[in-house]
Amino acid sequence: MLKGTVSLVTGGASGLGKATVQRLIQQGGRVVLCDLPGSKGNEVAKELGGEDKVVFAPIDVTSENDVKSALDITKQKFGKLDNCINCAGIGTAFKVYNFNKKQAHTLEDYAKVINVNTIGMFNVIRLSVGLIGENEPNTEGQRGVVVNTASIAAYDGQIGQAAYAASKGAVVAMTLPLARDLAPQGIRVVTIAPGLFWTPLLEKLPEKAINFLSKSVPFPHRLGKPEEFAQMVQSIIENPMLNGEVIRLDGALRMQ
Repeated sequence: MLKGTVSLVTGGASGLGKATVQRLIQQGGRVVLCDLPGSKGNEVAKELGGEDKVVFAPIDVTSENDVKSALDITKQKFGKLDNCINCAGIGTAFKVYNFNKKQAHTLEDYAKVINVNTIGMFNVIRLSVGLIGENEPNTEGQRGVVVNTASIAAYDGQIGQAAYAASKGAVVAMTLPLARDLAPQGIRVVTIAPGLFWTPLLEKLPEKAINFLSKSVPFPHRLGKPEEFAQMVQSIIENPMLNGEVIRLDGALRMQ
């Protein structure tokens, strides 16, 4: 079902996004890989396939002009857009107030996380669906799919995750209204809320910390693999009844 489809993937140069780009291409799809200008997006695009399969579009998701430019590239290169997959995001870890240092969580750090994870994602969605809406509907009336990335922190935010949890909670909250907004155009919206996954962010942690986190997952007793996230993206695209839902992908993990 992915053969011949065109997908735009943000955060596609590493982690969950890169695994998603790779899977889409393996399944016969074509991809516009979006990531920051300073990322390895161009190298990853060359690694995963030729320009007939994947093209790199440097963007900051919070920039209207950058996203419009990526959509122009999409239309010029592949002629259409079927799927918008949002994997771009950032994190931070600060308590709301450090009583030892008498220092409050900076408003700038809080705003930056919200700006990228929530406003940036909405920016990509609001512009991308305009292009998806130009597609001829299939026999069921579907024109395309939007897949967003939240986090189980939206439900189980830990100490120091006020900004991150709020940003991902907003992604969860907008899933259903977006699906309702876009239903008349035959565009589905589904969000994945991953648990602990093996990503570049976690790779930087000490081995002891990684082992501790792995053991906290009930089953399977390990970190999630980016390929498993990508598999879920494929399942969402291929299953027409999945809409307006947030899917936890976490091995039954509930963070404390």
